[in-house]
Amino acid sequence: MREIAFIKQNKEKWLDIEQVVLGKIKKNPDDLSSLYINLINDLSFSQTYYPKSKTTVYLNYLSSQIFQKIYKTKRIEQNRLKSFFMKEVPLIMYEYRKYLLLAFLVFSMFTTIGIISTHYDVDFVKLILGEDYVNQTLENIKKGNAVAIYGSGSNWGSAIGIIQNNLGVGAKLYAYGIFGGVGTLFVLMQNSIMLGTFQYFFQQQGVLGDSMRGIWIHGAFEISAMVIEASAGFILGASLLFPKTYSRLNSFKIGFRNSFKIFVSTIPFTIFAGLLEGFVTRYALQMPLIIDLVIIFGTLGFIIFYYAIFPYRVHKKLKHDAIL
Repeated sequence: MREIAFIKQNKEKWLDIEQVVLGKIKKNPDDLSSLYINLINDLSFSQTYYPKSKTTVYLNYLSSQIFQKIYKTKRIEQNRLKSFFMKEVPLIMYEYRKYLLLAFLVFSMFTTIGIISTHYDVDFVKLILGEDYVNQTLENIKKGNAVAIYGSGSNWGSAIGIIQNNLGVGAKLYAYGIFGGVGTLFVLMQNSIMLGTFQYFFQQQGVLGDSMRGIWIHGAFEISAMVIEASAGFILGASLLFPKTYSRLNSFKIGFRNSFKIFVSTIPFTIFAGLLEGFVTRYALQMPLIIDLVIIFGTLGFIIFYYAIFPYRVHKKLKHDAIL
């Protein structure tokens, strides 16, 4: 069948499904499952005969939206909060997984730029981190405690201040996506270059190991959350720049709804990172190395699993349930 004929034959059905996605038409779970199976058949046909066509891209997007609707309209016997974190967010992350990869690649690129710039420009570290901070850290290194700066202030005072700051950075990474993603890119660039500069500065002083023992105790959650918040900002920007078959307004509504849920999901990780920084980081060099490593790799492994692996499992399970 020629693609034009395929589109003409199914156009009305697809437009009706768009109305379901936008919430203008309500369907019960059984009807949604039928729509999903029907769409999957159309998608399979399109992928076989028109693999590089915009029709295939469109049907793939429409299928993912209906798939979310199936989940949302199911009668589930569990509390809303558990449902949000265990199914809703993973499904959204699966749908927008390419944006998470994009955010990670951008983060890695600018972190590398920070490292290279610090390597070749002796004054770059003071420009990025501030002369007072650099001088104070150099004094701490001479005294044998590279992360002593994290021991200043009270535990709760430090934790609350850090949480407020990190929530502010996360909000900027997300909200600035409204400017077509450029605002998010700028904030991510600033923080990534700072991280690269920060870590390479300790490498130059010969205390990278000590700094990583302390910094990454809270940094695993903090930095990972930053990348995820950036992905949410990119999703928000893309919903305005690339509306696909939707009007720009409807595309923005869908993009905002999904990206905001991703941003909200990072808040517990940001708060926990602040608590770790306020209560644990200051004791990092006094604790056995094995405890530091368990905290670092435990928190890093958990957040990678939740945002990068778990979504695939949830999607696979619900896809199986929908077909049944």
